[in-house]
Amino acid sequence: MISALNRLVDLVEEHLGGELDVTGHAGAVGTTEYHLRRMFSSLAGMPLSEYVRRRRMTAAVADVVRGEDDLLSIAVRYGYGSTEAFGRAFRAVHGAGPGEVRRDGGPLRTQPRLRFRLSVEGSIPMETRIVDRPAFRLVGHAARVPFVREGVNPHIRRHITALPPEAHARVKALSDTEPPGLLQVSDVLDPDGTELTYLHGVAVAGDAPGDLDVIEVPSGRWAVFRTDGPHPEALQKVWAETATEWFPANPWRLRPGPSIVSILEHSDDFGTAVCELWLAVEPA
Repeated sequence: MISALNRLVDLVEEHLGGELDVTGHAGAVGTTEYHLRRMFSSLAGMPLSEYVRRRRMTAAVADVVRGEDDLLSIAVRYGYGSTEAFGRAFRAVHGAGPGEVRRDGGPLRTQPRLRFRLSVEGSIPMETRIVDRPAFRLVGHAARVPFVREGVNPHIRRHITALPPEAHARVKALSDTEPPGLLQVSDVLDPDGTELTYLHGVAVAGDAPGDLDVIEVPSGRWAVFRTDGPHPEALQKVWAETATEWFPANPWRLRPGPSIVSILEHSDDFGTAVCELWLAVEPA
């Protein structure tokens, strides 16, 4: 995986102005695009699409500041069909538009080229089990929310606290299969890695009430990771370690599907919790 990710970084550099064939590269190295993108995001701390945008805008700065070409020519050179689209991407990375940077010489924010390296870790075993599950449904209340990598996601918190107490009790009573109890479900992360579908709900084996949101989950295998400690920090730490330690050491890879968190125990203030993180996997 380390060599596959580094080759992917090389491909980004070779295609700063064109389409990046992630699917072809994933097939060439014996994995899937889904797994490759998820591993990149977990290890790099940003989605692949964001890294590509940052590298394109880092390279474009020299052309903008040099002033020899018009902005449309530069936009096309780096894969954008209009100066407006190029300007939005440029401003998102540098905090200023290309016209301002051409005039003032800045501000500039450089995205260095990534290089993945292997470090020796793994001295603490990860408590994991592999589970075969028939198809089931995730049922509850869903919303599109911004993706937050660390700490409590305030958008998810608002979504949950806006539900009346009877809604929590009603959904919880529907739970009749694993994963148990009220669940925190993340699904359909957008290509830019900025938004996801969050569902506050439960797993059910049969039909669901028509007025609730439903995610259909096909049969397959799941890697289940147990966490115990400060919440959500312990959960987020283990989530990251699945990419840095568990997947590289085991013959499994991620398959498309939701990520599910089951909270088994928690303190009154939710400062600590015992959780299970369910990730959909398949043989590598």
